[in-house]
Amino acid sequence: MPGMDGLAVQNVLNKRGINMPVIILTGHGDVPVAVEAMKSGAIEFLEKPYEKRALVGAIENAFTLLDNQAAKLTSLTPRDMEVLECLVAGMTNKGIAQALSISPRTVEIHRAHMMEKLQADSLSNALRFAFLAGMGAD
Repeated sequence: MPGMDGLAVQNVLNKRGINMPVIILTGHGDVPVAVEAMKSGAIEFLEKPYEKRALVGAIENAFTLLDNQAAKLTSLTPRDMEVLECLVAGMTNKGIAQALSISPRTVEIHRAHMMEKLQADSLSNALRFAFLAGMGAD
């Protein structure tokens, strides 16, 4: 690609919090590039020429990954979802507590439950789930 290679695009997506499954297709693959791509979150690294079934398999894996992430969101209670929506809007725990008429401690509890159900080890990972589900798009 002129001006920017696939790894650079992947890094820009990561910096913007866009956690879409990435499949790297390259004509110049080597081990260090593959390692960098996988560390940055690529789900597959295919060298050209690649077999059609390898690409189709990688795309199917990406959709399975997205489906699994969406299923995790459905495990949230309505209150967990409200807290997540507030987090997507950039609100603090104190602001969420005021908006939902609950205590800051209750917000912390719902936030912890939400993080556990999403298997997110950081707020940014939890927000990525939300963005993938289309939250905060408006």
